[in-house]
Amino acid sequence: MTRAVLALLATLLAGPALAEPEAACQVPDGLVQADFAMPRVADAIAAKTLEIAVLGSASSALAGPAGAGKAYPGPLEAALRAALPGVAVTVSTFAKPKQSAAEMQAAIPEILTAKKPALVIWQSGTADAIRGVDPEDFRIALEEGTEALQKGGADVLLMNMQFSPRTESMIAVNAYADTMRFVALQHSVNLFDRFAVMKHWNEAGIFDLTTVTKKMDMAERVHACFGKLLARLILDGVALTREERKANDRP
Repeated sequence: MTRAVLALLATLLAGPALAEPEAACQVPDGLVQADFAMPRVADAIAAKTLEIAVLGSASSALAGPAGAGKAYPGPLEAALRAALPGVAVTVSTFAKPKQSAAEMQAAIPEILTAKKPALVIWQSGTADAIRGVDPEDFRIALEEGTEALQKGGADVLLMNMQFSPRTESMIAVNAYADTMRFVALQHSVNLFDRFAVMKHWNEAGIFDLTTVTKKMDMAERVHACFGKLLARLILDGVALTREERKANDRP
């Protein structure tokens, strides 16, 4: 069953798209927004060098020779470069298939040493749900990893799992999604609710996530939207930082 689920998740985004590209990235107001400041990102932008690391699993990448450039880290980098002229933006990906949160946590010291990122986007939850990892163990790994990243000088942006109407009854993801929301609030870090975004797209008929094919055009378009939305969330976090600092400077 696990292999079947993984195969389905790997291809579910390759079905036909229903919306025009201009409308495809739209989400309801408030679904993608920064609730917390991103001071390390703001400082990096001021210094004209922004290093971002993506820590995740297979859903942070796309298959094929061009997959690395088409997956959301590539569009994210492009969107931030366009929005931040004069800032050297680099998005590096540390994604391995089937990694649990605990396994990703173990890679954090190496990432902090190698890249010294101002921001780490941590995508997790799917592998833990498939394996049936105790949600409490999942929480501990996320909390300890988030604390290590913050102590290491990085802002953190958590990203939860994909939504698939075809696997909803096969994988119990709600407990893990709730855990990620709890950790984000407890540690004052932002959450990109990918699950809710994709569920909205499916229900609104923007992307048909029910159909599974081997075509990659829709997967690329979905990832392009992820990149744009993540860039918007990050820039919102920077704006919050500037507002807070301005308020603190008032007499």
